Amino acid sequence: MADAADGVNPVLLTASRSGIVESWHRGSLVLLDADGAVEVAVGVPDRPVFARSSLKPLQATAMVDAGYPGRRERLALAAASHDGEPVHRETARAILASAGLDEGALQCPPAWPGDDETRVQWVRDGGHPARICHNCSGKHAAMLATCRAAGWDTSTYRQPTHPLQVLIRDTVARYAGEPVAATAVDGCGAPAHAISLVGLARSFAALSQSTDGSAALVSAAMREHPIHIGGTHRPITHLVADVPGLLAKDGAEAVIAAALPDGRSFAAKLDDGAARGLGPLLTMALSYWRCHGQAMERWRTVAVTGGGAQVGELGWSAQLRAAVEAPVPLR
Repeated sequence: MADAADGVNPVLLTASRSGIVESWHRGSLVLLDADGAVEVAVGVPDRPVFARSSLKPLQATAMVDAGYPGRRERLALAAASHDGEPVHRETARAILASAGLDEGALQCPPAWPGDDETRVQWVRDGGHPARICHNCSGKHAAMLATCRAAGWDTSTYRQPTHPLQVLIRDTVARYAGEPVAATAVDGCGAPAHAISLVGLARSFAALSQSTDGSAALVSAAMREHPIHIGGTHRPITHLVADVPGLLAKDGAEAVIAAALPDGRSFAAKLDDGAARGLGPLLTMALSYWRCHGQAMERWRTVAVTGGGAQVGELGWSAQLRAAVEAPVPLR
């Protein structure tokens, strides 16, 4: 076990350029074994963090409990941080239409599509920032559909005191096995909850092991429709599609969580919020679990470029490799 000294987290990832390290990404992570015990702890994983969109599978689970009727792609999108590609927009519109609503009911901010190619085409077609393109539009559409199914007010669905948000907060605490430490406003305007990385990993283990009920439905939808939880060019989509049984979700400010069907689980956060490190962090956990796949090779490192060519890479630090004794070394 590796501990942070004086509350300062260790370096998890480094970025090198032409053989010289130019950036260091500090953070915390935890790996739990199949029985839920802490197997590896790096940094301070019991300190609360805003888990951001890593909590979306739990939010979706609460929505199903409240009567959300969406299944398969529509349930995966409820737990997504998507890139606004056509398949994402079409599915979000279908969720709204099933509840007799349209895009005007969404209360997430207008945004451009997150995927570069999609954004260019959106602009060529005369598009402007739109709520349907926001990475959380699937979650918001599902929240609205849940409110319609439960008979709750749709105009105040983002408020922390709304019955849906109260249920979500209780669900997060129940699956994490700890109280929610703080609640703030997320980037999409809905409540954001803080729990520890240990609690986050514990919640993913519970979701991943579920064989019936709402949690099993959410887990199955995410595993079966990985394109809906991220996007064509996202590591989360590639890794979930490539590693059998993997349940994983990323979040803003570089938070990520994952679990395998046997209950082994993982959660991590980079202190500086560098999203570019999420692929290497997840592949570290998968390597520790001795998983294999082409997507793991693709996302073990991230290229650092100069003049249009690769001149370095972002990858695991020596400290991280030593802490987890990764069975698959850095290339």
